[in-house]
Amino acid sequence: MSVHLRPEEIEAESFRLIDAEVGPHPWPPAEWAVVRRAIHTSADFDYARSMVFSAGAVAGGVAALRAGRGIVTDTTMALAGIAKPRLAQFGIRTSCFVADPAVARAAREAGVTRSILAMRAGAADSANGIFVIGNAPTALFELLRLIRKEGIRPGLIVGLPVGFVGAAESKEALLTLERERPEIPFITNRGRKGGSTVAAAVINALLILAAETTTNVRD
Repeated sequence: MSVHLRPEEIEAESFRLIDAEVGPHPWPPAEWAVVRRAIHTSADFDYARSMVFSAGAVAGGVAALRAGRGIVTDTTMALAGIAKPRLAQFGIRTSCFVADPAVARAAREAGVTRSILAMRAGAADSANGIFVIGNAPTALFELLRLIRKEGIRPGLIVGLPVGFVGAAESKEALLTLERERPEIPFITNRGRKGGSTVAAAVINALLILAAETTTNVRD
Protein backbone atom coordinates (compact mmCIF):
# COMPACT_ATOMS: atom_id res chain seq x y z
CA MET A 1 0.00 0.00 0.00
CA SER A 2 1.26 3.46 -0.85
CA VAL A 3 1.78 5.73 2.15
CA HIS A 4 0.85 8.64 -0.13
CA LEU A 5 -2.79 7.67 -0.51
CA ARG A 6 -5.24 10.35 0.52
CA PRO A 7 -7.76 9.51 3.28
CA GLU A 8 -10.63 9.28 0.81
CA GLU A 9 -8.58 6.89 -1.34
CA ILE A 10 -7.84 4.69 1.67
CA GLU A 11 -11.52 4.61 2.55
CA ALA A 12 -12.53 3.76 -1.02
CA GLU A 13 -10.00 0.94 -1.17
CA SER A 14 -11.16 -0.34 2.23
CA PHE A 15 -14.74 -0.46 0.98
CA ARG A 16 -13.63 -2.26 -2.17
CA LEU A 17 -11.88 -4.90 -0.09
CA ILE A 18 -14.91 -5.29 2.17
CA ASP A 19 -17.21 -5.70 -0.83
CA ALA A 20 -14.88 -8.30 -2.32
CA GLU A 21 -14.51 -10.29 0.89
CA VAL A 22 -18.23 -10.33 1.69
CA GLY A 23 -19.25 -11.12 -1.88
CA PRO A 24 -22.94 -11.58 -2.72
CA HIS A 25 -25.21 -10.62 0.16
CA PRO A 26 -28.91 -9.97 0.78
CA TRP A 27 -28.62 -6.38 2.04
CA PRO A 28 -30.47 -3.63 0.13
CA PRO A 29 -28.09 -0.83 -0.94
CA ALA A 30 -28.97 1.63 1.85
CA GLU A 31 -28.73 -1.00 4.57
CA TRP A 32 -25.46 -2.26 3.13
CA ALA A 33 -24.04 1.25 3.36
CA VAL A 34 -24.63 1.06 7.12
CA VAL A 35 -23.41 -2.51 7.55
CA ARG A 36 -20.29 -1.87 5.47
CA ARG A 37 -19.35 1.14 7.57
CA ALA A 38 -19.75 -0.94 10.74
CA ILE A 39 -17.36 -3.49 9.25
CA HIS A 40 -14.99 -0.73 8.12
CA THR A 41 -14.85 0.72 11.65
CA SER A 42 -14.38 -2.60 13.44
CA ALA A 43 -12.67 -4.81 10.81
CA ASP A 44 -15.21 -7.40 11.96
CA PHE A 45 -17.09 -9.21 9.21
CA ASP A 46 -19.55 -10.72 11.67
CA TYR A 47 -21.61 -7.56 11.23
CA ALA A 48 -22.44 -8.71 7.70
CA ARG A 49 -24.44 -11.49 9.34
CA SER A 50 -25.51 -10.11 12.71
CA MET A 51 -26.93 -6.65 11.95
CA VAL A 52 -30.69 -6.23 12.23
CA PHE A 53 -32.84 -3.39 10.87
CA SER A 54 -36.46 -2.85 11.76
CA ALA A 55 -38.77 -2.27 8.80
CA GLY A 56 -38.05 1.19 7.40
CA ALA A 57 -35.17 1.78 9.81
CA VAL A 58 -32.85 3.49 7.35
CA ALA A 59 -35.58 5.70 5.91
CA GLY A 60 -36.80 6.55 9.40
CA GLY A 61 -33.31 7.32 10.64
CA VAL A 62 -32.57 9.52 7.63
CA ALA A 63 -35.85 11.38 8.16
CA ALA A 64 -35.02 11.97 11.84
CA LEU A 65 -31.60 13.34 10.92
CA ARG A 66 -32.97 15.58 8.20
CA ALA A 67 -35.51 16.89 10.71
CA GLY A 68 -32.63 17.87 13.00
CA ARG A 69 -33.72 15.76 15.95
CA GLY A 70 -31.23 15.77 18.81
CA ILE A 71 -28.89 12.84 19.35
CA VAL A 72 -28.33 11.34 22.80
CA THR A 73 -25.43 8.92 23.29
CA ASP A 74 -24.61 6.68 26.22
CA THR A 75 -20.87 7.42 26.10
CA THR A 76 -18.65 10.37 25.31
CA MET A 77 -16.74 8.06 22.95
CA ALA A 78 -19.81 7.56 20.79
CA LEU A 79 -20.44 11.29 20.90
CA ALA A 80 -16.87 12.02 19.79
CA GLY A 81 -17.09 9.53 16.93
CA ILE A 82 -20.01 11.19 15.17
CA ALA A 83 -18.89 13.50 12.35
CA LYS A 84 -19.44 17.08 13.52
CA PRO A 85 -19.49 18.75 10.08
CA ARG A 86 -22.28 16.39 8.97
CA LEU A 87 -24.23 17.13 12.14
CA ALA A 88 -23.87 20.86 11.51
CA GLN A 89 -25.33 20.41 8.04
CA PHE A 90 -28.65 19.48 9.63
CA GLY A 91 -28.39 21.61 12.75
CA ILE A 92 -28.34 18.53 14.99
CA ARG A 93 -27.54 18.95 18.67
CA THR A 94 -25.76 16.11 20.48
CA SER A 95 -25.63 15.31 24.18
CA CYS A 96 -24.33 12.72 26.61
CA PHE A 97 -25.33 12.90 30.25
CA VAL A 98 -23.36 9.98 31.68
CA ALA A 99 -20.61 12.24 33.03
CA ASP A 100 -22.98 14.90 34.34
CA PRO A 101 -22.29 15.38 38.09
CA ALA A 102 -26.00 15.61 38.89
CA VAL A 103 -26.63 12.33 37.07
CA ALA A 104 -23.75 10.65 38.88
CA ARG A 105 -24.98 11.89 42.27
CA ALA A 106 -28.57 10.81 41.60
CA ALA A 107 -27.38 7.39 40.42
CA ARG A 108 -25.40 6.86 43.62
CA GLU A 109 -28.38 7.87 45.72
CA ALA A 110 -30.76 5.60 43.79
CA GLY A 111 -28.32 2.69 43.59
CA VAL A 112 -28.59 2.41 39.80
CA THR A 113 -26.17 2.89 36.93
CA ARG A 114 -25.43 6.36 35.59
CA SER A 115 -26.46 5.08 32.17
CA ILE A 116 -30.03 4.61 33.34
CA LEU A 117 -30.36 8.17 34.61
CA ALA A 118 -28.48 9.53 31.60
CA MET A 119 -31.13 8.03 29.33
CA ARG A 120 -33.85 9.57 31.45
CA ALA A 121 -32.15 12.96 31.19
CA GLY A 122 -31.87 12.68 27.42
CA ALA A 123 -35.45 11.54 27.00
CA ALA A 124 -36.74 14.40 29.13
CA ASP A 125 -36.00 16.86 26.31
CA SER A 126 -38.58 16.47 23.55
CA ALA A 127 -36.12 17.90 21.01
CA ASN A 128 -34.08 14.72 21.36
CA GLY A 129 -35.19 11.87 19.17
CA ILE A 130 -32.17 9.75 18.21
CA PHE A 131 -30.68 7.49 20.88
CA VAL A 132 -27.27 5.93 20.27
CA ILE A 133 -26.22 3.18 22.68
CA GLY A 134 -22.88 1.51 22.14
CA ASN A 135 -21.80 0.48 25.60
CA ALA A 136 -24.36 0.08 28.37
CA PRO A 137 -27.09 -2.58 28.21
CA THR A 138 -28.77 -0.82 31.14
CA ALA A 139 -29.16 2.28 28.96
CA LEU A 140 -30.97 0.26 26.31
CA PHE A 141 -33.18 -1.50 28.85
CA GLU A 142 -34.08 1.88 30.36
CA LEU A 143 -34.87 3.38 26.96
CA LEU A 144 -37.24 0.51 26.26
CA ARG A 145 -38.90 1.10 29.63
CA LEU A 146 -39.33 4.77 28.83
CA ILE A 147 -40.99 3.85 25.54
CA ARG A 148 -43.33 1.32 27.08
CA LYS A 149 -44.14 3.02 30.37
CA GLU A 150 -43.73 6.73 29.70
CA GLY A 151 -44.68 6.96 26.06
CA ILE A 152 -41.57 8.49 24.50
CA ARG A 153 -41.33 8.02 20.73
CA PRO A 154 -37.75 8.06 19.42
CA GLY A 155 -37.16 8.79 15.76
CA LEU A 156 -34.37 6.20 15.77
CA ILE A 157 -32.65 3.83 18.17
CA VAL A 158 -29.15 2.58 17.46
CA GLY A 159 -28.77 -0.21 20.00
CA LEU A 160 -25.31 -1.76 19.91
CA PRO A 161 -24.21 -2.29 23.52
CA VAL A 162 -21.17 -4.49 23.93
CA GLY A 163 -20.17 -6.96 26.62
CA PHE A 164 -20.83 -10.18 28.46
CA VAL A 165 -23.54 -9.14 30.93
CA GLY A 166 -26.83 -8.03 29.43
CA ALA A 167 -25.61 -6.88 26.02
CA ALA A 168 -27.11 -9.70 23.95
CA GLU A 169 -30.21 -9.77 26.14
CA SER A 170 -30.88 -6.04 25.78
CA LYS A 171 -30.68 -6.35 22.00
CA GLU A 172 -33.13 -9.24 22.02
CA ALA A 173 -35.45 -7.05 24.08
CA LEU A 174 -35.08 -4.30 21.48
CA LEU A 175 -36.05 -6.74 18.74
CA THR A 176 -39.41 -7.32 20.42
CA LEU A 177 -40.17 -3.61 20.04
CA GLU A 178 -40.98 -4.04 16.36
CA ARG A 179 -44.10 -6.03 17.24
CA GLU A 180 -45.22 -3.58 19.92
CA ARG A 181 -44.19 -0.24 18.41
CA PRO A 182 -43.61 -0.76 14.67
CA GLU A 183 -43.47 3.01 14.15
CA ILE A 184 -40.17 3.28 16.08
CA PRO A 185 -37.20 2.44 13.83
CA PHE A 186 -34.12 0.76 15.22
CA ILE A 187 -30.79 -0.69 14.14
CA THR A 188 -29.05 -3.32 16.23
CA ASN A 189 -27.17 -6.60 16.00
CA ARG A 190 -27.39 -9.96 17.68
CA GLY A 191 -24.87 -11.14 20.22
CA ARG A 192 -22.24 -9.65 22.50
CA LYS A 193 -20.41 -7.52 19.95
CA GLY A 194 -21.01 -3.83 19.51
CA GLY A 195 -19.36 -0.76 20.93
CA SER A 196 -19.35 3.02 20.84
CA THR A 197 -17.25 3.24 17.70
CA VAL A 198 -19.62 0.96 15.78
CA ALA A 199 -22.67 2.83 17.05
CA ALA A 200 -21.12 6.12 15.91
CA ALA A 201 -20.29 4.56 12.55
CA VAL A 202 -23.95 3.68 12.04
CA ILE A 203 -24.94 7.31 12.60
CA ASN A 204 -22.18 8.52 10.28
CA ALA A 205 -23.44 6.20 7.54
CA LEU A 206 -26.96 7.53 7.98
CA LEU A 207 -25.69 11.13 7.92
CA ILE A 208 -24.02 10.44 4.58
CA LEU A 209 -27.26 8.96 3.24
CA ALA A 210 -29.20 11.93 4.58
CA ALA A 211 -26.91 14.30 2.70
CA GLU A 212 -27.32 12.42 -0.57
CA THR A 213 -30.66 13.75 -1.72
CA THR A 214 -30.85 11.35 -4.65
CA THR A 215 -30.11 8.26 -2.56
CA ASN A 216 -32.81 5.63 -2.47
CA VAL A 217 -33.16 4.88 1.23
CA ARG A 218 -36.11 2.57 1.00
CA ASP A 219 -35.56 -0.84 2.61
